[in-house]
This record gives sequence, structure tokens and C-alpha cells, in this order.
Amino acid sequence: MLEGVLAGLSTAFSPINLAMVLLGCFAGTFIGMLPGLGPVSAIALMIPITYGFDPASGMILMAGVYYGAVFGGSTSAILINAPGVSGAVATAFDGHPMARNGQAGKALALAAYSSFLGGTIGAIFLFVFVPVLAKVSLSFQSADYFALMLFGCTAIAAFSGKGQVLKAVLMTLLGLMLATVGEDPSGMQRFTFGMPDLYDGISFLLLSMATFALAEALLVVLRGESSLIQPHSEDLSRDALGSLKLNKEEVRDIAPVVGRSSVLGFFVGILPGAGATIASFLAYGMERNLATKEQKEAFGKGSARGLAAPETANNAASTGSFVPLLTLGIPGSATTAVMLGALLSYGVQPGPRLYIDHPMVFWSVIISMYLGNIILLVLNLPLIPYIAKLLDIPKQLLTPIILFFSLIGVYLVSFNTVDLTMMVIIGAVAVVFRILDYPLAPLLLGFILGGMLEDNLRRALLIWDGSWAFLWQRPITATIMVITLLTLSFPLLSSIRQRRKARPSDMFAE
Repeated sequence: MLEGVLAGLSTAFSPINLAMVLLGCFAGTFIGMLPGLGPVSAIALMIPITYGFDPASGMILMAGVYYGAVFGGSTSAILINAPGVSGAVATAFDGHPMARNGQAGKALALAAYSSFLGGTIGAIFLFVFVPVLAKVSLSFQSADYFALMLFGCTAIAAFSGKGQVLKAVLMTLLGLMLATVGEDPSGMQRFTFGMPDLYDGISFLLLSMATFALAEALLVVLRGESSLIQPHSEDLSRDALGSLKLNKEEVRDIAPVVGRSSVLGFFVGILPGAGATIASFLAYGMERNLATKEQKEAFGKGSARGLAAPETANNAASTGSFVPLLTLGIPGSATTAVMLGALLSYGVQPGPRLYIDHPMVFWSVIISMYLGNIILLVLNLPLIPYIAKLLDIPKQLLTPIILFFSLIGVYLVSFNTVDLTMMVIIGAVAVVFRILDYPLAPLLLGFILGGMLEDNLRRALLIWDGSWAFLWQRPITATIMVITLLTLSFPLLSSIRQRRKARPSDMFAE
């Protein structure tokens, strides 16, 4: 193993591969900022370019594009509420309110630091525990995935303010319903109304762009705002808008958040099919549930914890997704599925023997991840004050730009005008929901988890001959279900405890 690590170090630090990391991170960052052009499209475009490279250089370049895009996706999410990649959707929940409150520079800096730390901790875990983690990933079955997705649904409490739990539940159910549109696992068409364009279901990119970017642009027009910054923040100087400083209290506040979210994000990332998006939602939900009463009130309004958690988790998950790819030959996400095809085209067979047969490829990719995180931080921090000036663009110019990139991003994925019509309709409905104070995050959470919930439940029931005994007879499944029940019961028990505390004072007042 030591010889393989040394070979990977010499390969990763060669001039050509250092250039590959730099090029991949730079290209990925800017691709991630553009709605619709995510890492999957970018890596697919890179494959023909890398045919002339050796396998290690090609994989290092594509890995750089991958986590560069995840890193860059937060920029558009924070500034214009248009997540560049799906893993940055949860970043917009508190990142964009921070930008609107005149803290765009701080929000971008916080996202950069959190991403760096999440990726770094993930790279360390990958380096140290990769053989063991492969066995953990392989031990998960359909029943365990179903329980994990069910646990993910409990995060709706994180997206509901006081007295909004019922609204959050309704929006989650709507998301689950939208996830059933299209072809089911057995090949039957559902809720397509005879329209061939719905046979493949509704695209997550379409839904996220409509509910966030498009709805935000329409609300700016309806409110008659002159810019995306809150009116009371318009008198802030440009230097204040681009401030990158975090005080000691903020650093102490987010340090445990970064630690918890890194661990959660990485272990979610190693599960095939989970990915950075689910990791970011789970991390956000976990931090919202762990927060004190005062901290909970800040979530959704510009909480530093609410921004640090998903940004840390999605980068840690991106690193974790390489565990099943490199050690088992199983792609952990759509992006790593494309990278699996690239590896096979090089004649490299990923699996348990990869770090024995091709140590330079295996270890150089892992080492380049840490180098990539350093390069991303060095590249992006100096640019933040200038990127934040995007908020100074008048509404008359910025709103059409948001609309253009949102619509073009969705169209370039499918080249289908029906998707644009659906996007406009969903965007208009989302505006109505926003006006009525219905949270949109549970809608996306339900949509993301809906398909995986159904697929894994079907497989689990098939394996167990239609019996629900898998919920308590498999130790992993039973453990996750107990955690889910505790998570659901905790808010209820807290409210009962608060009512009991309030009773004596009420009686005294009478």
C-alpha cells in the first residue's frame, strides 16, 4: 500500500497533472455557476478531450471538473437564487437571504471555507478508510436504502417555520406525487395523460430552476424592487458588500457544524445512488433540528449554520462518491457514472483490485482531490469581492439574465420546448406558494426522495416475498428506523415539555 501511495504522490505532483487539477477546477467552477450546465454535462464533454492522456491525468482532470462544479454551484445559488448544480439547492435556503441582507461577500466566503473543509475532511477519510468503507457500502441493501430515504423525509421539520409543519408536510406530499409522473419500475405509464413528453417524468433541474430561479425573478418584478438586495441594505458600501471577514464568534459557531456535516456528507456519499444533493438536504435538516430555539428562528433568513451545513456536506459527499466507483466499480452518482465509462474506455477496470493493479490511477486521483480543494480556495477567495458585485446590477438587467440562463439551462438538457412551458407553469405556481408562505424546499426534498423510496421499497418487498418484516429483522434497517422515529418524536416531545412548563405561569396569571 505504501508503494502505491508514493507512486500516486509522484503522479499527482507531476507538472502535467498539477496543470490538469488547475484546469479542471477553473473550468468546473465557472460551469457550476451556470444553471443547467452541471458536472455531468461538463465531464461528458471532457471525455473526448482526455482520450490522448494517460488514465491518471484524464481522471484527475475530470475529478477537478466535478468538485469544481459542486464548489461553483453555490455562487449562483447565493447571489441570484439559481443553484448551478442540484447539490447547491440547499445552499440557497440561507445563502440567498444573506446576500439580500447585504452579506454577499461573507456568504460566498463562508461557502468557500465550508466547501474546502468538507472536501478536505472527505479526502482524509477517503485516504485512510477506503478499504473498510468499500465493505460498508457493499453491505447496504434495498431495505436499508428505503429506511435511509424515509429518514431523509424527516428533514421536512427543518424547512418549516413555527406553525408551518402542516404546510411542509403538504409540500413534501406534493413532491412525492410529482415524482410518480412518468414510467414506473415495471414499465407502466402513470399520470402522463397521453403526453409522450412526460414518459420520462419531470426533470429535477426543471423543477429546481422553476421553483427557485424563475420564481425569484418573477417575485422581484412583482415586488417592484430595484435590485436583489433588501431596500435597507442599498446604502451599504461596495467594500461592505464584498466583505469576507468572519468574526471569532461565527467561527466557533460553525466549527461543530462543519465537523458533523463532513462526516454525514461523506458517509452518505459512499452509498451508491445517494449523492451530494441528498447529503446537503440531510445536513441542513440535522443542523436545524440540533439548533437552539433562537438559532432555529434564523434558519431560512440568513443563518451561517444553514449555509455552512449543506456546503460542507455536498463537497464531502462528492469525495465520498469515489469510494464505490474506485473500489467496487459502482457509480455513486450520475457524474461518477460518466466517469466510470471514461475509466472503462481507458481499459481500466474499477473494483477491489484497482488499487493493486493500477495504484497510480487510484492514489493519484485521491491525492489530487486535496490539491483541488486548495486550488479552489486560492482561486475563489480573491474573486469573491468582484463576484459579489453581481448584486449591484439593476433589476432591469439582472432579471432577464436570470430568466435567460434558467430557460436556456433547462432547454439545453432536453432540447424540448414542452419543458419550457412546464417550467413557466411550475414557476407561476411556485410564486403563488411563496405568496401564501408555503415552503418550497420540502417539495424538492419529496421529489428527490420519491423515486428512490419507491424503487427500494419494491425491491425490498420482492426480496422478502411481500413481507414488511425487513423493517425490523435487518439490523441496519432497524437502526435507521429507530433513529427516524426518534427524530420525528423529538419535536413533539419538545412541544409537550414547553406546554407543561407554561402551565404553572398561566395558572399564576389567572
